[in-house]
Amino acid sequence: MESQANDPTEKIVYIKPIKGWGKINLFDLYRYRELIYFLTWKNIKVRYKQTVLGALWAILQPFLTMVIFSIFFGRLAKIPSDGIPYPLFSFAALVPWGFFSNALTQASNSLVENANLIKKVFFPRLVIPLSHVLSGVVDFVLAFIVLIGMMLYFGYFPTINVIWLPFFLLLAVVTSTGISLWFSAMNIQFRDVRYTLPFITQVWLFATPIAYPSSLLADQWRFVYSMNPMVSVVDGFRWALLGTDTAPPLMSVVISSCVALALLIMGLFYFRRMESSFADVV
Repeated sequence: MESQANDPTEKIVYIKPIKGWGKINLFDLYRYRELIYFLTWKNIKVRYKQTVLGALWAILQPFLTMVIFSIFFGRLAKIPSDGIPYPLFSFAALVPWGFFSNALTQASNSLVENANLIKKVFFPRLVIPLSHVLSGVVDFVLAFIVLIGMMLYFGYFPTINVIWLPFFLLLAVVTSTGISLWFSAMNIQFRDVRYTLPFITQVWLFATPIAYPSSLLADQWRFVYSMNPMVSVVDGFRWALLGTDTAPPLMSVVISSCVALALLIMGLFYFRRMESSFADVV
């Protein structure tokens, strides 16, 4: 709220705490777009500061996971891969999954890690978890380049379906942002979140068709399975890039998209609700 001071060229700005659930003012994100940019760039630099391999970790993590999956699930357990070489089959899923899991972990802990900034400076707190999600795009791009190289090595070329790839990436961004808002706000009140998050992420990994194709699932479970938005993301990536025989069912994509949007909207309201207490509790 603003009111005129004695000097007509000056304004007094009153900052008042939010009462109730409040409203979501996304225009604040546009006003603080430069802060989002600088925090995102800072997160990228800090992540690999004083590391020997630097940004190569963005490639090694999904690549080594792919090697382990290929040995145990592809060679020993003989998990089917829809006719696609298993290393390529798993890596095509690990690239978007890596973006999701890293964004979820880092954004969920972002408010606690920036406690001093929250206490001293006024700005929309939503900027902090959002900048951590956006910083993961750099890691995604690096891993995606390796994926393209693997596709060429195995003789696979993107089909016309690749035009849908940005949509599935957007679905991953919306999902990770929505859940991160919940966990980051809860992490202020309940520090148990940081300990339970790795377990939740691990369970979520096996609830997503990364090491196995979703075609193994019975049709009667398809609706429940589709409530995991990352199912459509992973199946969508394989379909768009590798040209798998069957596209993700339209109904599954619609369900996943609705769940992701619901998580984002409810996460925004919950984050806004708890925002006024961040500086006092953190």
